[in-house]
Amino acid sequence: MSTTTRPTNAYDTNATAGVMHLDALALASAAAVVSAVVMLFLGVFGAVGVYEGAVEAMEQWHLFFEPTVVGTVAGMVEAAVIGFAVMYAFAWLYNAFAR
Repeated sequence: MSTTTRPTNAYDTNATAGVMHLDALALASAAAVVSAVVMLFLGVFGAVGVYEGAVEAMEQWHLFFEPTVVGTVAGMVEAAVIGFAVMYAFAWLYNAFAR
């Protein structure tokens, strides 16, 4: 059984049906999870004494982050909220301009 296919040109404007839109909720949720995981790693690294420069920077940039258990969890929540809000706004603006 053989199938014939027509080669498509990458620059052919008729090859794509429309403009791609981002799923704002999915992108924002993924950013929130990644932000929380990174903050968890920095909390663990800070408790161990590794990457102290990055841990100090996160302590300056985030209000609730400290290399303790409570500070790490608070930093994870803060990073997740900030990451969600920023990426949701980015996806919303992208979709608004892509129309």
